[in-house]
Amino acid sequence: MDLLAGIGGFGESLWGYLLPFLFVLTVVVFFHELGHFLVARLCGVKVETFSIGFGKEIFGWNDRRGTRWKVSWIPLGGYVKFLGDESAASTPDRHRLAQIPPEQRGGLFYFKPVYQRAAVVVAGPLANFVLAIVIFAGLYTVVGQVIVKPVIKTVVENSAAAEAGFQPGDRVLSIDGKTIDSFEDMKRIVSISSDVKLTFVVERGEADVTLIATPRRQEVKDPFGNVQRMGILGLVPDASEANWHVTRTDPVTSLGLGVKETWFLVSQTFTYIGRVVSGAEDASQIGGPLTIARVSGQVASVGFSALLNLTAILSVSIGLLNLFPVPMLDGGHLLYYAVEVLRGRPLGEQAQEFGFRIGLALVMMLMVFATWNDLVHLFS
Repeated sequence: MDLLAGIGGFGESLWGYLLPFLFVLTVVVFFHELGHFLVARLCGVKVETFSIGFGKEIFGWNDRRGTRWKVSWIPLGGYVKFLGDESAASTPDRHRLAQIPPEQRGGLFYFKPVYQRAAVVVAGPLANFVLAIVIFAGLYTVVGQVIVKPVIKTVVENSAAAEAGFQPGDRVLSIDGKTIDSFEDMKRIVSISSDVKLTFVVERGEADVTLIATPRRQEVKDPFGNVQRMGILGLVPDASEANWHVTRTDPVTSLGLGVKETWFLVSQTFTYIGRVVSGAEDASQIGGPLTIARVSGQVASVGFSALLNLTAILSVSIGLLNLFPVPMLDGGHLLYYAVEVLRGRPLGEQAQEFGFRIGLALVMMLMVFATWNDLVHLFS
């Protein structure tokens, strides 16, 4: 009976992670590919396939324009395949294209003007950003935000904050000139600024006081027991009833806040990447599919709104990642188009093929590295 109970518990745990993960990934990928699809249709490109997942088709249907919409067995992404594509990665089938008469090339992506091809490519990442903005805006309007004022209740002894001279009762007004409206605002800046001197302006009584503090990189466990390395000051907020409230905003204001939050995530990502490249940050925080699955399951246990928030965050990450100028990614295609504009003609077939091979190698290296991090965290 104990063995059967253990197997049952494992099954429940597996589905508890798998279903939220598939929900998050499917929504993000669907909207990414939908962006490509809609702008392609707008530009008169013939779309052969719109697939959620890879591999053999489970079920599907044809729309009135001949596009095959389908769901496939491997639910780890998806793709839009244009007429004349050799593969789901939108590499052109040059032999097939050469056999198509000029009068029949109107619906082929490969023969469209470069500005239309660029528009189709950039539409995928743009759709991810729009999705994130809409989700954030919806959450701000319907669920609201819990705002804890940046008022300090406790300063941890021997911490970076104690060394900097923080005192209980201080209210943080700004960090490096950026206005701080909540304790969460401060926490998010501090967490990615380990070993970096930050200039704080705090309200202390009737006066404004300037303090210089350097967050220390420490291992911190989140509510689910996951260990993260981040910058820590050693401040505990005053979360008394007078210092926190839930605020809901109207849809227009929420859209503005959604744009602001999406831009914050983009800038935070660039800051983190820059610090990883410079050696100031630990690259072990980069996670892959196992981390996404684990976090999806954990967040789903909190509630659907939390899962939607994670979906928005992941959507920003996927959109931004795809804009990196790496062949195989959308940004790589945009790089080729920029070269085409400058040269007045596309890169040669061999040069493009060489670039795609390099891009594939880089993408595979990133996937292996992220998966390795996943396994290290899983068994540590």
